[in-house]
Amino acid sequence: MKVIDSIATEAAGIAALRRDIHAHPELCFEELRTANLVARQLEAWGIEVHCGLGKTGVVGIIRNGTSKRAIGLRADMDALPIQEFNTFAHASTHPGKMHACGHDGHVAMLLGAAQHLAKHRDFDGSVVLIFQPAEEGGGGAREMVRDGLFERFPVDAVFGVHNWPGLAVGQFALSAGPVMASSNEFKITIRGKGSHAALPHNGIDPVPVACQMVLAFQTIITRNKKPVDAGVISVTMVHAGEATNVVPDSCELQGTVRTFTLEVLDLIEQRMQAIAEHTCAAFGAQCDFEFVRNYPPTVNHANETAFLQQVMADVVGAANVVAQEPTMGAEDFAYMLLEKPGCYAFIGNGDGMHREMGHGGGPCMLHNPSYDFNDDLLPLGATVWVRLVQSWLSCPG
Repeated sequence: MKVIDSIATEAAGIAALRRDIHAHPELCFEELRTANLVARQLEAWGIEVHCGLGKTGVVGIIRNGTSKRAIGLRADMDALPIQEFNTFAHASTHPGKMHACGHDGHVAMLLGAAQHLAKHRDFDGSVVLIFQPAEEGGGGAREMVRDGLFERFPVDAVFGVHNWPGLAVGQFALSAGPVMASSNEFKITIRGKGSHAALPHNGIDPVPVACQMVLAFQTIITRNKKPVDAGVISVTMVHAGEATNVVPDSCELQGTVRTFTLEVLDLIEQRMQAIAEHTCAAFGAQCDFEFVRNYPPTVNHANETAFLQQVMADVVGAANVVAQEPTMGAEDFAYMLLEKPGCYAFIGNGDGMHREMGHGGGPCMLHNPSYDFNDDLLPLGATVWVRLVQSWLSCPG
């Protein structure tokens, strides 16, 4: 690995910042302390700072030379509503809140790159450092875009990186095209007619209607959608009844739908609504159908993906840059990729053996109470950001 010497020298200080952020997790749109820490560090390094985009987002600008080219680098800042199991020194001090997805590490990697870029300014153009709030369900990327992120700070392309447990430290993964799915939620209320459970003929039981509906939804995946198109329908909540001897008036289904394309999403939503309404009608019940589209698919642009792939190969060797298998997880960086060309890539977080004594004993997977970011990634991730800036801004406009 070709880690930049000056970044390696400052790695301990950046790791200390990461652990400080980990110890003080903040949920979506509550990242006031984290945003303030980021802003103070950027200002201390002589970087122009803008606060308040997307409510609690921070943008830093580093300029050098005369080129009009600009590149955006994004890190997410928010934590998750999880009670941390770890008991090491930098464990969460906020009950019920935890950096269980590594956003503390993403911020630290970008800070490490910012520190080097501000000190050396060995590039020609502008670097837009995007510290984004509320990735975990709040749509912070969408809110920053709505607040004029790219109008105020134009970029030619935007890039993001997420850590990936199970991928070895020193490896990266990325692919062009869809890499993460759209995230969508549904809520269906089946309205029947309550009755005594011993006299079900006097009512309209919503529970068997719900059972028919749940099974029928899977025919959308197996019979309506093309087999080569990916899609998931998961009914994850069924709520009905309060007593064993009463047929309830209603039954509620909730769950999630994931797809890699909007065309498949349109198909699934239309078919789900038709199945829900017609199934209810067949049993004499009524239906309330709600479908909420959260995050769109994260789709990497081919040219920018190839460019980042080469930068990563130059740092860690081509054999350590592998294809990223698409995942049905969702990511709101998708909103930025709808506005600008770019790429969302993954950096290996290892197998969890980096954790100190006092970790929770569980696996070091994302959204897990025993998770901790691997600080060995910090100089490597920062190096890739710097090399990407240098290479991207050296290209002709």
